[in-house]
Amino acid sequence: MGLWKVWSFTSRFNSSKRTNTILQHLTMSKHTDAAAEVLLERKGCAGVITLNRPKFLNALNLSMIQQIYPQLKKWEQDPETFLIIMKGAGEKAFCAGGDIRVISENTKTNPKMVQDFFREEYMLNNAIDSCLKPYIALIHGITMGGGVGLSVHGQFRVATEKSLFAMPETAIGLFPDVGGGYFLPRLQGKLGYFLALTGFRLKGRDVYTAGIATHFVDSEKLGMLEDDLLALNSPSKENIADVLETYHTKVINKMSPTSLKITLRQLMEGSSKTLPEVLTMEYRLSQACIGGHDFHEGVRAVLIDKDQNPKWKPANLKEVTDEDLNNHFNSLGSNDLKF
Repeated sequence: MGLWKVWSFTSRFNSSKRTNTILQHLTMSKHTDAAAEVLLERKGCAGVITLNRPKFLNALNLSMIQQIYPQLKKWEQDPETFLIIMKGAGEKAFCAGGDIRVISENTKTNPKMVQDFFREEYMLNNAIDSCLKPYIALIHGITMGGGVGLSVHGQFRVATEKSLFAMPETAIGLFPDVGGGYFLPRLQGKLGYFLALTGFRLKGRDVYTAGIATHFVDSEKLGMLEDDLLALNSPSKENIADVLETYHTKVINKMSPTSLKITLRQLMEGSSKTLPEVLTMEYRLSQACIGGHDFHEGVRAVLIDKDQNPKWKPANLKEVTDEDLNNHFNSLGSNDLKF
């Protein structure tokens, strides 16, 4: 199961007004028409699944799961279906998670329904992961908990500038499920641990940079992307990947590659140094940076010309050699900082 409530331990990412609005959606969610909660359509070369509860942020319930799973399996075996697209109706959410209030209310009165929800949701998560056809999730808008389970296990995940990702289950006494124990620890570094334990929200490009999404597309082009995918003629996975790559907006690295490598080594070495030793190291780094190219170029791009387009030298991480890095940490001899 998952949340469709936006939780965070960081106050700047949360407001009482937004919380109240989402809680109102959750309270009303049990009064919808089940027949229209999910749309299953064959369009062009694809099977298209639309989560159709936009007034309730496309919150996922058992009825929706029970409609999606068999259709996914049917399209998987259909020789005329070459890809599967999963998306959410409306502009606010892909899927903000499972219908948690309904689950809580039925724990005692209808325990079998609660058991079925978890069992069948997890089976759907696995079916998406093992799907034999290319699976494309358009994670435009809020994507949390159960919505993450409907997307992250697919082969392709397309984020936009309006994407909002979180796994905030610990805030309601649950845990990051829907395969969270699988994909979160496989994110770069310890990012997944941080996201799981804090419920922190990733927005826009960060969803792609973190590895949650495989592609980033401007939301105004999302409709055109879908049209081009549907228009493909008996496409291979490579054909589909080519279309996605055509729309993918490259992430511009605004950080100095040299500074990134310096900073990583600074923190690694600093973890075992005393404060005076760290300050001595940082004085060496400051003098190397002042005497180099990137500091002055960064000041120009951000503070003087304000074009926000620095030309770093070296231009990428691969071009920053070990010798370059070592030179920043070398002793300054008699000019070293002394305490």
